[in-house]
Amino acid sequence: MSITATEAKNRFGQLLEQAQRGPVFIEKSGRRHSVLLSVEQYELLVVAQRQVAPEPAAPGYGPEAQAFYAKYKDWVDEQHAHFEKYGVFGEEYRLW
Repeated sequence: MSITATEAKNRFGQLLEQAQRGPVFIEKSGRRHSVLLSVEQYELLVVAQRQVAPEPAAPGYGPEAQAFYAKYKDWVDEQHAHFEKYGVFGEEYRLW
């Protein structure tokens, strides 16, 4: 099943029931944006992923990012520390 984001917002309860029978694809701006799954379907995907590939050293980061971090570790750590101390510049002006 495929539905727009606006319809998903208006019919969320119905979509939860539909997700028990199969995945519900949510479109935004004419493109697939998200998928609503039942807990059982999600858990099957998680188990299948763990069986196929072991957990990477840095989850969510590919080999290029890991190589960059290895090469520039001191600089990256300094940037993280600066962010933790001062936050993001101009964040009080952001609309979101």
